[in-house]
Amino acid sequence: MAPDALSLDGVDAYYGDGHVLHSVSFSVGEGRLLGLIGRNGAGKTTCMNVAVGLLPPRAGRVAVFGSDIARATPEDIAALGVALVPQGRRVFRSLTVRENLAVAGRRRRGMPAPWTFETVSALFPRLRERHGQIAGSLSGGEQQMLAIGRALMSNPRVLLMDEPSEGLAPQIVAEVMATIRRLKEQGLSILLVEQNVKLVFDVADDIAILNSGRVVVEGTASEVHQSGVDLRQHLGVY
Repeated sequence: MAPDALSLDGVDAYYGDGHVLHSVSFSVGEGRLLGLIGRNGAGKTTCMNVAVGLLPPRAGRVAVFGSDIARATPEDIAALGVALVPQGRRVFRSLTVRENLAVAGRRRRGMPAPWTFETVSALFPRLRERHGQIAGSLSGGEQQMLAIGRALMSNPRVLLMDEPSEGLAPQIVAEVMATIRRLKEQGLSILLVEQNVKLVFDVADDIAILNSGRVVVEGTASEVHQSGVDLRQHLGVY
């Protein structure tokens, strides 16, 4: 049986003395999209930080396609094919669009490299028009497209996306979600953290709900939707 693209198994994580994740377990299947949802402060971004090596877990196992990365550096994890689209976009504001893409370019030995300037520009035509523009002068939606394109330039096997719709106009949110669907259809394994629960259920194959640093619900999107679980109890609103 093929290993999952990304898995957390019994992960405990702390910020200083603060115990944030409590024996968290979930997995992103190869070629599937897992929506990780929960209230603010539930631990979603902490899961992302653990997965990319920014916060080593105190206990538990983290694996990428079966390789244990719990003690790996962020650089080593990136080399295994994990890329992050961070919350707030965090583009390099003083660099041009093309320079933002260039700094993330990566080819992994023996692996396909479908993402180049040309293919990212085909996915986001607005970026093609703005290759020479300073990233800090882009609109919020264009910066989000750039953040996604920058992550894709590393030719990831697993893409982590933290609140990609945050602060965007509804039309741009629709464009971003359509892009996420296309990436999933192309076989990319995706972990999506998103506050807009409806968007998550529309695009996700699987769902995990975090509440106070614990996974309280996990299953396919259809199973969770049909289970009668009280989403208001875990999410506050829905």
